[in-house]
Amino acid sequence: MPSSEQPSSRTPSSSTPSSTPSGIPSAAPTPGESPELIWLRPERTGRGPRPAHSRTSIAAAAIAIADAEGLDAVSMRRVAAALGAGTMSLYNYVPKKEHLLDLMLDAVAGEYDYSGLTPTGDARADLRRLAHEQLAALRRHPWVPTLVIARPGLGPNALRYTEHFLAVTEPSGLDGTARLEALALLTGFVCQFAQYERTAAAGAKWQADLAGYLGRAAASGEFPHLAAAFATTGAAADSPDAVFDRSLDRVITAALAPVGTA
Repeated sequence: MPSSEQPSSRTPSSSTPSSTPSGIPSAAPTPGESPELIWLRPERTGRGPRPAHSRTSIAAAAIAIADAEGLDAVSMRRVAAALGAGTMSLYNYVPKKEHLLDLMLDAVAGEYDYSGLTPTGDARADLRRLAHEQLAALRRHPWVPTLVIARPGLGPNALRYTEHFLAVTEPSGLDGTARLEALALLTGFVCQFAQYERTAAAGAKWQADLAGYLGRAAASGEFPHLAAAFATTGAAADSPDAVFDRSLDRVITAALAPVGTA
């Protein structure tokens, strides 16, 4: 799952990856240090017996726990038990829990079906389809938005998504920086919508109380602009998908607009 954070413009230091003259970060870790990113660690060295587990199976077990019980239920102990392995043996595959979270997030990004997402040259239409594919994944795995915000990552599957996003937005005429910022904007919107949708579905009483509270506020005369907005609001029975589509069109318009235009 791609990051919803804006690309950093900080000057590289001893704690950040070095860059090539073209601005592409160097993939080489500091000699003598273990790579912090699990993607820079080989899954196996090729020596010894074939491993009993894989990163794919470990991520799948962790995702099943998160889907059933929430992200807080995921631990190295729980995943090891689901796999029939010892907790300490799991660290031979995944050195720490943060790496497990990275594997989970990238496994979800690997669920995207690109068969119907071939770039057409119409960036707006392509981004709509891509956003719906992302929302479908987040609805299947409601814990993902929290993790994207807390620990964004760019594993192999997320890189594939990023490459596809850059391909479909190439006709926009925006430069690379603007398109990467558009990716962050769109990902952040989809994550926020999925998270709110889940919260609203779980809190019918809260939703009813909120509607009553806002209605009284609008009727008080103290908030005339709020009252006017409510007076011109369309049918409240719109489906979540209709609300998503309307909001998505606004976000895509903003994401593809050159800087300085409305």
